[in-house]
Amino acid sequence: MSEPHPATAARLIAAVDRLADRFRAMPQSRLLGAVPGHPSRAAAALALAGRLADAARALEGLPPLPVPDCGVFAVGDQLAVTGHDLAAAAADRPEELAAALADLEATDRLTA
Repeated sequence: MSEPHPATAARLIAAVDRLADRFRAMPQSRLLGAVPGHPSRAAAALALAGRLADAARALEGLPPLPVPDCGVFAVGDQLAVTGHDLAAAAADRPEELAAALADLEATDRLTA
């Protein structure tokens, strides 16, 4: 039985772009608002960007590196960059794409 919407790089990019755009448009007061497990929505998004970057680097055989905290107004761009990097690295790895999509969706719900 196949899943109704298989994980693809294009699906990951679309989901990343939607979430990144939401963070780019968010006012500072919302970006700084706390969410469960994180001191702010921006911190939750930065943590997601770090996980996406780590997954991409692992697929490329590289060690993890921290995603720098460049401020709350940069987190949307950081999500976009790390998500696109992972989509490129995992283009032929549907299980990695599915895991990233699930992580994105969880962060989207958490920060809504």
